[in-house]
Amino acid sequence: MPSFPADVPTLFAVVILTSLSMAAGIAVVGWSRHNDGLRWWSLALLLNAAAYALFSLRGRIPDSLSVLTANLMLGAVFVCMQMAVRQFHGLRMPWRAIAALMGILLLSLLIFQQDFVARVIAVSLVLGAFATWTLWDLVSEKRRRVGRGAWLLAAALAFQGVVFVIRVVMVLQMDGEPRLDRMLTAGGGQTLTFFTAFLVVLLGSVGFVFMSRDRADESNRVLAAQDPLTGVANRRSLIAALDRDMARALRMREPMALMMVDVDHFKGVNDRYGHPVGDRVLCGVADVLRQRLRAQDLVGRYGGEEFMVLLPDTGLRGAEQLARELCKAVEDLHCPIDGMPGPGIAVTVSIGVFGGPLESADSWDMLIAAADRALYQAKKNGRNRVEVVTGLRRPSAQLANQISPETQPGSLL
Repeated sequence: MPSFPADVPTLFAVVILTSLSMAAGIAVVGWSRHNDGLRWWSLALLLNAAAYALFSLRGRIPDSLSVLTANLMLGAVFVCMQMAVRQFHGLRMPWRAIAALMGILLLSLLIFQQDFVARVIAVSLVLGAFATWTLWDLVSEKRRRVGRGAWLLAAALAFQGVVFVIRVVMVLQMDGEPRLDRMLTAGGGQTLTFFTAFLVVLLGSVGFVFMSRDRADESNRVLAAQDPLTGVANRRSLIAALDRDMARALRMREPMALMMVDVDHFKGVNDRYGHPVGDRVLCGVADVLRQRLRAQDLVGRYGGEEFMVLLPDTGLRGAEQLARELCKAVEDLHCPIDGMPGPGIAVTVSIGVFGGPLESADSWDMLIAAADRALYQAKKNGRNRVEVVTGLRRPSAQLANQISPETQPGSLL
């Protein structure tokens, strides 16, 4: 195979400097963060720099350092990378399997100290196994966490695994007895191996940092769409979903229903038991609502003790039946209180339901106003009940209601 015009000691220096620079940067960014794997990744980069520093001294220091210790450090690099990925995804570390692979690596280095070909093959296979294992952890978790960083790190690990295989094939095809200092000799195999190490350090580190950024972006997106107390949708995401579902219902000519749910006498719960207990009641009601809805439905906290339930492709009869079931389910709910005997606090809800035909000029605030009217009627009629409305107060009707006889033209004369 023809040699590439690259100087191996120079590649060593590039790998070492890149690893140290990346380690320093990642350590600064992730020092105060304990569960995203950045510390482990920084340690992997430091070990990688130390390993290549020992490799660069081949022939000038004992083989126990330049061969045995350096290759064990490379194994530790892949272990730290795997720990970083697993900590990032909240997975346990399979310590027995890792210890077994590291044991195989140590035994191979001890047995094949004088056999360059066998040693390279053994090291490549063990490190390739670590890279493939980490890649599998990353890909299997990425099914739930898609992001650019995960793709970049996966590509780097896959590339590293392929190069290990190529290195084994190249070593098997070598002619003649290799010399001890062959590692520092410019050649196709050596250049490919160490240039790949540089790319993996660079792309893998950037990919892992992007993974942390993707997670932060996802957390911000969730925080922007969820109510922090109950975990259901917040008011902003509710209105956006209502606007979207209304447009779809008009386009597909499908029915649509909307519920407004209010916890009865909730102020009394806060006044008597305190706000922490009131928060627990709200969470319990939210769980009851969420557990009894379909996948396409959406429940959210509209404000205070009031919840909204969106029911796409649902007629009035189905919405009313569901509302009565929800009323009964909340009535059966008893929120336990620490130190309080008995089954806990009994709460009820009043529900207003809108279900009726929509027109192209209708807007989401008209649906909310209609469901609110039904809710007000439910509370007026005794609470713990369901009331329904089928009509919207469209602009013409609202205008007629706003113009009283005293303010009509002619009444001023």
